[in-house]
Amino acid sequence: MNATTVATDDPRTRSLINWTTLIYALHAGSLVMGILGTATVIGAFLTGWPSIIAVILNYVKRSEAQGTWLESHFRWQIRTFWFGALWVGLCLLFIVVTLGIAILVVWLPLIVVTIWFVYRVVRGWMRLGARQPMYV
Repeated sequence: MNATTVATDDPRTRSLINWTTLIYALHAGSLVMGILGTATVIGAFLTGWPSIIAVILNYVKRSEAQGTWLESHFRWQIRTFWFGALWVGLCLLFIVVTLGIAILVVWLPLIVVTIWFVYRVVRGWMRLGARQPMYV
């Protein structure tokens, strides 16, 4: 076990790891729905039921994770959702303000947000699997 890996012998910690894994799985499910379905990845991530359930679970379980290394994962997951929503909202506002002209270029930042969503879910889940806290 390296210096940044934490012990998971505590039953409370194991339960929180299971919850955190479920939340990453729900977010990943939304990403897959966006990739394979008719929705966009961004649309599926921000409005799909798996991600909505994941964010609700984040808020419900966040207090239990307080003071543990898993708190950083909960913060990471919540920020992924809300910062993504902020960036998408700003892109939509830009389209409205420019009377639709921005639609010609707004797809570039939306592609970046899509890649960012995938990165955040994969990176977080990998660090959880390694029993490491997130950078926050």
